[in-house]
Parts: sequence; structure tokens; C-alpha cells
Amino acid sequence: MREFSADYLETTREGMWADSREALADLDLATRERVLDVGCGTGELTRVLAEESGAEVVGADADPRLLAAASEVGPVVRADATRLPFVAGAVDLVVCQALLINLPDPVGAVEEFARVSSDLVAAVEPDNGAVTVDSTVDSESRLARRARERFLDGVETDVTLGAGAREVFEAAGLDVVSTRRYDHERVVAPPYSEAAVEAARRKVTGEGLADDRETILSGETSQREYDNLRSAWRAMGRDVVDQMGAEEYVRTETVPFFVTVGRV
Repeated sequence: MREFSADYLETTREGMWADSREALADLDLATRERVLDVGCGTGELTRVLAEESGAEVVGADADPRLLAAASEVGPVVRADATRLPFVAGAVDLVVCQALLINLPDPVGAVEEFARVSSDLVAAVEPDNGAVTVDSTVDSESRLARRARERFLDGVETDVTLGAGAREVFEAAGLDVVSTRRYDHERVVAPPYSEAAVEAARRKVTGEGLADDRETILSGETSQREYDNLRSAWRAMGRDVVDQMGAEEYVRTETVPFFVTVGRV
């Protein structure tokens, strides 16, 4: 399974549920008594579940570094998603966010979720193949799309699973209640945050692509193609920095998430 830093999770999930929580309506959070957030990371969704339900919400993750941050939100337990340390029916709702896309056996994980839930299982999963980027730097949208295609070609798990999570639930023996789409927009605009400035710096140095180099080269991308992409990426980064200096840079990334709810 891919590993993520606390900074990465906090940045990518920042403000995700700030504008609307309607996509969570079918979780019937107001009626819940005990909820388990599997793959909780630093606890962003855990906090939302607690605020909306008033239930006891427990976060579970395999990474102790992430649990250290999530423990500030509520009780946590270190656990593998496919081997949860709970008896059957221990909770009435199991939820995960952006977890199944990173697992080699998402059906097996959902089967385990169903074992420990007495009622509902829900997955909030993105379709990373449908992400769009709109930018005031002309080349950024095109290069972001090319880099994403190269990355998806090399990644080993189904990171586009979001829209097809219904099939995973059905294969795990759940009755699908609903699937709702939620588009999460991340906007960079003046005044720029420290995170935005750091992201621009990583474009200039090519560090972002370097982090994904091994995955990209695992697909059909040659070393020469990767080098050419990184060179163009760095040039794009310099344009981003120039526009930031003039406070003209605006970037909107839209990530489609699908909230799939199934009944045990």
C-alpha cells in the first residue's frame, strides 16, 4: 500500500467538507452510536463524522505517524484495513476515505468492514482519472493531464475506483443504498499560502515528478519521455512563480469523489 505523509494528507483534504456535507446524507449520521473511520490518516474525516453524528468515532490506520495527529481528534487504534481488531457488529457504521484506491484487494477490505458493522459501510473514493486542472499558466493544464496519465499507467492499484465502488461493494456482498458524487475543488489564488508557495517551488525543481518517478517508469513511459516531461514541468513551474510574483496566478483543481453507501 502507498504511504503518505501527514502534510500531504492535510493539504489534499484541507477544506474538503467545508462547503457542503450533503454527500454524506445517506450515512444517516444523526442516528449513529459508534462509527469506525478506517484509514483515518490525520483525522480530517474523523472530525467531520464526530461533528455530524455526536457518536463515538474511532479512527483506525496502519501508520503510527498519522495516528499521532488523528489522536488529537478522538480515540484511535493501529490496524490493518483487512484485519480489524473488532468483533463482528462492533459498530453501526464503517467509513473510509481515499483508502480503497490504494489497496490491492479492495473487495477483501470491504468484506472486513461488513464484518465489523451491524448496519452500514460507506466509502468516499476519488476517480483520479477524471481530475481536472484549470490554470492561468497555459501549459499547466496540459502538463498536469500528461503527468497524471503517465502516473496512472504505472500505478498498481485502481486509483480511478471511485465511480465504480458500487461493483466492489456488491462483490463484497453488500446491498448498495446509494452513490453520490462530490466535487472537491482546491483553489490557489492571491494571497498565496505557504503551502501554495512551496508547491510552486517543487514545480520549479521538479521534485513533485521526482517523487512519482518510480511509478511513472513502471508503466510505458521511457526514461527519455520522463526527462522531457520533467523539463517541461520545471519550465511551467518558472511561469507559475513569475505569475505569483505579479499576484496573477490562479489554479483550480477539481477532484471528483463518490460516496458509496452499502447495507450489511
